[in-house]
Amino acid sequence: MTHQAANLARGHPLPNRQRLLAHLRAGGLIAYATESCYGLGCDPRNPRAVFRLLALKQRSRDKGLILVSDRLHRLEPFLQPLDAAARTGIQRHWPGPVTLLLPARAPHWLTGRHAKLAVRVTSHPDTARLCHWLGMALVSTSANVSGRKPAKTEAQCRKLFGARVRVLPGKIGARRRPSTLIDYSRGQVLRE
Repeated sequence: MTHQAANLARGHPLPNRQRLLAHLRAGGLIAYATESCYGLGCDPRNPRAVFRLLALKQRSRDKGLILVSDRLHRLEPFLQPLDAAARTGIQRHWPGPVTLLLPARAPHWLTGRHAKLAVRVTSHPDTARLCHWLGMALVSTSANVSGRKPAKTEAQCRKLFGARVRVLPGKIGARRRPSTLIDYSRGQVLRE
C-alpha cells in the first residue's frame, strides 16, 4: 500500500456513499475538515449548488471559488490542457496547502469574473479520502459567512448552518492560515 493510499484508509468514518452522492447531485452542500478550517463544499458541476453556497456565505459571484481534490486528474476537466512541463512544475506543490491559479475552462459559476481557477490537491487526509471516495473534486471555501471567522469544528458548522448543510465528522489540520495562493503562470504569491 502506498503512503497516500494508507492515509486515505485512515480517518473518520464516511457516510453512506450513495446517499452522499445523491445529496451532492441534488444540489446539497457539505462541510468537511480541511488543512486550516472546515470547508464548505458542493459538486462543482452543479450551478444550483454553487449559487446556494455563495448565497449562504453571502459571497459575491464575481470572486470565484477553489476546487480541491486528492489528485490532479480530477481537477483537469476544469482547466485548460496542461503540457508536460506545466504538469511537472504544478505537481511539485502538491499534495499540500498550496492553491494554484491556473487557466480555466470552467464555467463562470466557479471562476467568477476571472480567466483562471483556483485549485489544490490537498494534503489533509480526510479531505483527500473524501474526494477519492466520491471520485470527484469538490468546491472548497471556508465554512463561514464572508468576512467572519471560519468554523473550526463540526459543532461550529452545525450552529452556523443548521440543516442547510450536511456536516461531515473530521478534525482540521494544524495549519493556522488559509492555503498559500499562487498565480502559477506569473510565479506570483498572492497569499502566504
